[in-house]
Amino acid sequence: MSVPPVGARGSSAPVAAASASTGVDPLRGPDTADPAVVALGGGHGLSTSLRALRRLTSDVTAVVGVADDGGSSGRIRSELALPPPGDLRMALAALCGDDAWGQMWSKVMQHRFGGDGELTGHATGNLLIASLWEETGSLVEGLDWVAALLGAHGRVLPVAIEPLNIVADVQGIDPERPSEVREITGQVELEHSTGIVLSLRVEPAEPKACPEAVAAIQVADAIVLGPGSWYTSVLPHLLVPGVRRALAELTSPKILVLNLDGQAIPAEDELSHSTQDFRSAAYLRDWHSHFPDVPLDFVLADPACVDDLADVQRACDDVGAELVLAEVADIEASDAGLSPRHDPDLLEGALGTLLSRGNI
Repeated sequence: MSVPPVGARGSSAPVAAASASTGVDPLRGPDTADPAVVALGGGHGLSTSLRALRRLTSDVTAVVGVADDGGSSGRIRSELALPPPGDLRMALAALCGDDAWGQMWSKVMQHRFGGDGELTGHATGNLLIASLWEETGSLVEGLDWVAALLGAHGRVLPVAIEPLNIVADVQGIDPERPSEVREITGQVELEHSTGIVLSLRVEPAEPKACPEAVAAIQVADAIVLGPGSWYTSVLPHLLVPGVRRALAELTSPKILVLNLDGQAIPAEDELSHSTQDFRSAAYLRDWHSHFPDVPLDFVLADPACVDDLADVQRACDDVGAELVLAEVADIEASDAGLSPRHDPDLLEGALGTLLSRGNI
């Protein structure tokens, strides 16, 4: 199959999938002055980071989770035996340009069918991605073709080459049996569970990382982790051995964008969270306790959304990360009574400050 054309409509960015013989990154070209930034995550949090990053550098790669098992993605996963495309779709939509072409395709990718037939609830982008996967027989090539069509300002890659299942041991789901521990399987079920997560793992236990994702991490000038669901969008990436190893070996700065609220985590240094007892600093202690081989360099937080600033500073000191405070919350969303979320424009400014430092 021939490769997508260079310079897809609606964008002057190099968005073609290069042939294997060139050895050139499909979305970068042989040389670029922009920093190579890899963003890891999934869902709305990753989408926000990508909308910010695509305005800061032409060299953006999203490494996206493949554990979703609900909605349109879950149906495609079970009916077609393909990885769930939903988070990949959202990442591609976020990388669409601000011009008319990009914004139209962003809307089309996110469009969901109504009615009461078999298409009800399916997202157009999910079906498009699944179609390209079946036509090309390649997860990466299929995503590169979609990126070319959209004129995406960056590349989107799966974290693993096979679908993952998230499995957690959760204590206290039944308030009448607070010491009881249950095994919860599946991203959707975990997201809707209450209680304390005692352990987290993925199935298969040793999933093979996407080689292109590992390669992107190995040459990255900076890594951005989060924001996003801690136990279903952020941490699962570190449970893919090849990705964890690449992050551990990388000396470039790693930036963790703290959630504004989200899943609560108790103060103890354990891989656990309580949906009733949120502690911002526990994210950092959680990370350092279980992934000490993957150090964090910067922690970006909104001072208005940190429950205990002194505690967060101590946690940053403990893990050797610099705490960077910046107003990144979407004030309009908060005023409207919506769940706290990051503002892409404000996040762009904060990340831009970090990327402009001499060591990145």
